Amino acid sequence: MSEILQGADAPLVDAHFHLYTTDMPLTPWAWHHPPEDASAEQFIALMDQHGIGFGVIAAASLHGQYNDYVIRSMRRHPRLRGTAFVRPETDMYTLERMKADGMVGIRLFFRRVPEPPDLRSPEYRLLLRRVRDLDWHVHTLASGEALPEVIKATEDAGVKLVIDHFGKPDERLGVNCPGFKAILAAVERGRTWVKLSGGFRMPSPEAARSYARVLLGVSGGERLVWGSDWPFAAFEGRVSYGQTIADLHDWVPDAATRRLITADTPMRLYFGN
Repeated sequence: MSEILQGADAPLVDAHFHLYTTDMPLTPWAWHHPPEDASAEQFIALMDQHGIGFGVIAAASLHGQYNDYVIRSMRRHPRLRGTAFVRPETDMYTLERMKADGMVGIRLFFRRVPEPPDLRSPEYRLLLRRVRDLDWHVHTLASGEALPEVIKATEDAGVKLVIDHFGKPDERLGVNCPGFKAILAAVERGRTWVKLSGGFRMPSPEAARSYARVLLGVSGGERLVWGSDWPFAAFEGRVSYGQTIADLHDWVPDAATRRLITADTPMRLYFGN
């Protein structure tokens, strides 16, 4: 597999992974208790081992608004960007400071939380306007039945939307899931991107492959990015970083399209290039 993991064909950007340490505070509803640290230094070493140039840290729902470790990691490592969980009333001065430290967006989480965000409420409409003014994006994971309204609310606010893990379609419906169909329509409208990530969380390798094939058919790769989902929360010890890159090659056999997904598009979206 070494020929896949090294050299010019390696992904330039890993657009979805998490950083945390086991002594960080967890939310009362945390769905997973990490068994070991997933530190910035560990991830930087993995990036270097596999030829990855840049990374985008996905805010981990386990820690709520504790963004401190991610912010310190971005300050130490300029090749990293990140997203944050923030309260809807967070003021613009705080958000601007976060942007200066490397934040490029916020994460809104609708799964496994006691009170999912109401994007039509005045406080979230204000937050979305600030996200728009900062030229940030929202990245999210929502159940299939919730996704159409999430997409509509962010589009109405003029905010860029990035959807994690293929949109995680309903396992019973697959590509016929209404949420997945809403994603395809949103991608065509041009303000939504989708992450090819978390394939190991799908019901089967065939399912992940089928989702990727449909997304490629709609976007040609231009609205897709790739992420490893390291350190594979709840799958620790069962997935390797190299395997996530091999999965990408399985989903996207064409080298030029892979380059679009792992370099050109994420550099524009997250690094302003």
